[in-house]
Amino acid sequence: MSLRRQFIVVFVAFSVVLTAMAGFGTVWIVSRTLEGEMDDKLRQVASAAVQVGFESSSFESLLPGEEESRLWAAHHTKLRLLKNYVADGWIFRTDDYTAIVSSFPADSVRIGTPLPEFESHADVIARAEVENSATSVLFQGEDGQQYKYGFVPIRSSPGLMLAVRMRADYLEPLAIFRRRIIQGSAASAVIAALLAWFLAANVTGPLDRLSRVALRIQRGWWAEAVREEPGKELGRLSRAMERMRQGILEREEQLRLMLAQVAHEVRNPLGGLELFATAAVEADNADEREHLLARVREEINSLNLIIDDFLTFARPLDPVLETHDARGPLREAVDLLDSNGKELVVDLPTEPLLVHADPEHLKRVALNLLRNAAQASASKVQLFGEISGDEVLVCVRDDGPGVPEELREKIFEPFVTDKEQGAGLGLAIVQKLVEVNGARLELAPRGDGENEAGAEFRVYWRTADRRDETRTSG
Repeated sequence: MSLRRQFIVVFVAFSVVLTAMAGFGTVWIVSRTLEGEMDDKLRQVASAAVQVGFESSSFESLLPGEEESRLWAAHHTKLRLLKNYVADGWIFRTDDYTAIVSSFPADSVRIGTPLPEFESHADVIARAEVENSATSVLFQGEDGQQYKYGFVPIRSSPGLMLAVRMRADYLEPLAIFRRRIIQGSAASAVIAALLAWFLAANVTGPLDRLSRVALRIQRGWWAEAVREEPGKELGRLSRAMERMRQGILEREEQLRLMLAQVAHEVRNPLGGLELFATAAVEADNADEREHLLARVREEINSLNLIIDDFLTFARPLDPVLETHDARGPLREAVDLLDSNGKELVVDLPTEPLLVHADPEHLKRVALNLLRNAAQASASKVQLFGEISGDEVLVCVRDDGPGVPEELREKIFEPFVTDKEQGAGLGLAIVQKLVEVNGARLELAPRGDGENEAGAEFRVYWRTADRRDETRTSG
């Protein structure tokens, strides 16, 4: 089912259920209240009639056939006067449910006429004997209308009971109210459907557009920007998709640059390999041949380093975090460094520098920074480490010309370099390794340090005490 249909179904169902529950709940409460008021009215009318008209009367002398007597006529008149308040009235014997007098004409209900309709209310009549009054449940009369009986015993004449029947007039307006509720529910369902369609159009329309944008991006059509949609949530989604599009464009540009850089960087060693290998084949002198083969090995090593840099930058990094002394990986990096005759000053403390990071990553970071410093320095490269607050600071400094001002903001981006040779991946790899280990990298401002010239890179590694905070995602 589409989202638009789901909107409509949910809104319609909610509106119908809400209006129906509220309406029929109101009907039930009103019905119970009006029925209670009807019971009170039945008791009051019947009790007043007994006290005023029948309590002091004598019914023992009335025998079958005396419907024309003045006593029967007087009681009959009193019952007929009750029809101003109730539908009908009877005085009957409770032992055999036979009539004494009623509000009906004498020829229809005579003295001793059986009243079988009261037999089904025997329990209510018995309760009236005990409680002085009682009312029956609603029942349907022969005319199809709903009625209730009210019973009050005549204490001056044991065994006799006054019964009055009242029509439940309140049920008719309640029935009309129920019909209005049904009509209102239908109307609210229509309104809810229209409202749901309108809201769904405002939600599904942007979603449809964004889904088309996603398909467009998936097919490689990235040039067109994602239009920002109205609304907080949809606006956030559209902005996220625009950032995704820009990220894809950046990655595509990086991939294009990487391929171009790979071709460029690999071509130079391959050219050297071809040149030296050809010369070695043609050389007659063994020493010259050995020298040329050594140059071949150098070019192969250079090529391996280039490939290693590209692979390191391209593949995902999965650090193996552990607590260790950073001095060990730092010394290994120093041992692997070819300083090109530059002075290397290493200043590490005597106490352990406990960090929570991948030892291999830490060594690679230090080695890359040292190599960059050795290539850029005039005469000296410095490496030192210390505890800085709750972090371990590892600093690499050189005395070269420093990083040009125009490159300082993007020096850690891939393929950004001021050297004639090199892929420009060294610092980008450092940045990537630092991030996946939860550390942070910065280029010190100019003049901030012992030397006014040169570049100084600082890496702040998390200590063992902060290992729970280490980020493992790159």
